[in-house]
Amino acid sequence: MAFGSFDKGTDAPMSEINTTPLVDVMLVLLVVFIITAPLLTNAVQLNLPQASAAQHEEKPEAIRLAIDAAGKLYWNDQPLAAAQLHSRFASAAAANPQVELHLRADKAVRYEIVADTLATAQRSGISRIGFVTEAK
Repeated sequence: MAFGSFDKGTDAPMSEINTTPLVDVMLVLLVVFIITAPLLTNAVQLNLPQASAAQHEEKPEAIRLAIDAAGKLYWNDQPLAAAQLHSRFASAAAANPQVELHLRADKAVRYEIVADTLATAQRSGISRIGFVTEAK
C-alpha cells in the first residue's frame, strides 16, 4: 500500500515532505528550554566582605608641547627655544622611558615645523606621541 494523492487515477507516491513531526519536535524543545533556562541563571549567594582602598593609578609623566601659528614652542606652557628641544626631550626620555608627548599645534603652523619637532622627539627616544585636538 503506497501513499499517494487523493486522486483515484494516479498511483504516483506523494513527493511532499511532511513537516508535522518536525514542528512537534521543535515545540517540545521550545517548552524544555523555556522551563530549564531560569534554572541556569541561579548563582551561589555570597556575602562578600566590604573593603575600601584607594585606587593606585600611576600615570606616566606627559610633556605638553604647544606650537603657535608663528612657530614658537611652549614646553608645559613655558616658552622654549627650538635649539633646546633635543636636550629637553633627551633628558625627559632618560628620566622616564614611558614619557608621553602631547603635541598641540595651531592649524596655521607650517607642517615642516611639526615634522621637525616629531623627528627630534623620535631621535631623542620618545616613542609615545599624541596629537591634541579640539572636538567640533
